[in-house]
Amino acid sequence: MVDPQLLARAGAALRDARRILVITGAGLCADSGLPTYRGLGGLYNGVTAEGLPIEQALSGPMLERDPALCWKYLAQLGEACLAGRPNAAHHAIARLQQAKPECWVLTQNIDGYHRQAGSPDERLIEIHGHLASLFCRACGAVRDDLSEVLGQSLPPRCNACDGVMRPSVVLFEEVLPQGAIEALYQQLALGFDVVLVIGTTASFPYIHAPIAETRAAGGFAIEINPLRSGLSAGMDVFFESRALEVMPKLLSHIFLD
Repeated sequence: MVDPQLLARAGAALRDARRILVITGAGLCADSGLPTYRGLGGLYNGVTAEGLPIEQALSGPMLERDPALCWKYLAQLGEACLAGRPNAAHHAIARLQQAKPECWVLTQNIDGYHRQAGSPDERLIEIHGHLASLFCRACGAVRDDLSEVLGQSLPPRCNACDGVMRPSVVLFEEVLPQGAIEALYQQLALGFDVVLVIGTTASFPYIHAPIAETRAAGGFAIEINPLRSGLSAGMDVFFESRALEVMPKLLSHIFLD
């Protein structure tokens, strides 16, 4: 059961806030049928069938060296993403953005569910990219037909030059997209009244910095996670629950209609 006092406190903070940053990770999508990368139900704990750590199989160097092997596991991710749909928590976040024109979403997820749920592109930062869009490493040609690609032999080839296609995601051992980083820090420079962290156990600077800077400026920090994370101790409110259990109830405290 979600603590009603915590709901009221978090809801009041969000209701009164003008600028909000929602940070989401794989835990948000557990109720869409996607496995989390680590933690509860992690698909990739351990090694691949080839005896490799998944971080090696899904890496930039592996895509260069053995694109068929890398695409074997990219295809698993793609099939899982295509089979799922945004859940009620995604839709609640989109509604929050619709009501709060300065509410931004920073997501580690590559499934595209925020966009499908109605989060506006101009206030959505996909820090790890998105899986649905492919481009050719040789000529740069773009394809947006992931489902068709997954039904063909792998790795997928470019229709224009026969080069190897790849998804617009950040693989292991690759750098984050400069545009996404710049967008985040431009908004961070303006400050946030509330940071809401959902379903991530990651400890990257781009997650820590918004929380630390918001709280240092007198703002409010909320976390929703089935398990305590390294972030939890520094939160004003922590919900030890799935996002699906909290977000719809939290909306009822934000929108008093």
